[in-house]
Amino acid sequence: MHMSDGLLNAPVSIVFLVVAAVGVGFALVKARADLDDRTAPMAGLVATFIFAVQMINFPILPGASGHLLGGALAAILVGPWVGALCVTIVLVVQALLFADGGLTALGANVTNMALIGTAAGFVVAVALRRFAEKGKGGLAAVAFISAFVNTLLAATGFIVEYAIGGAGGVEIGKVALLMWGLHALIGIGEGLITAVTVTSVASIRPDLVHLLKGSRKPLEVRS
Repeated sequence: MHMSDGLLNAPVSIVFLVVAAVGVGFALVKARADLDDRTAPMAGLVATFIFAVQMINFPILPGASGHLLGGALAAILVGPWVGALCVTIVLVVQALLFADGGLTALGANVTNMALIGTAAGFVVAVALRRFAEKGKGGLAAVAFISAFVNTLLAATGFIVEYAIGGAGGVEIGKVALLMWGLHALIGIGEGLITAVTVTSVASIRPDLVHLLKGSRKPLEVRS
């Protein structure tokens, strides 16, 4: 999912840098309402976990790789705004310290993974929230579906950006086939990891799961 320098032409890279800056800025403002003494430590743990799983990369194209994203996981646990910031921080650290994703492509990477991915995961989770409130199985299913959709839509963002200003010398049809095909498989793995992680947190501290806040009845997930 990470784009490297030179995979997009300069105008498109600049456009998505602006898009990412506006989106992250808006998330920063909105996140203030969600951060408190309980969610701040959780946000740190979420960012650390996402950083770890994103370090496992699978080459797709010259200058592009696939990996777990973590957007849905972050959105379900700490909300879409804080979740977007968690993923953004991970991407910035990876680009600056580990050369994982190019600096000129940082805007596109943030747009795909921190904005599109997190938003998609959260929208799906909210739409299916009534199932998540029914118990551990429902919550796991919602987390899985949200993560799977998050992965495919983030990959779609990559494809659209490449179609607009790709400079990698590979046909858009091949790019789409590779990105959707591999990320469908990655989405299954991400869905399983997200489901296990979310239900594990909910089993111990359901009050720390953002998706369940305001639930009309306590979630019964303890064994």
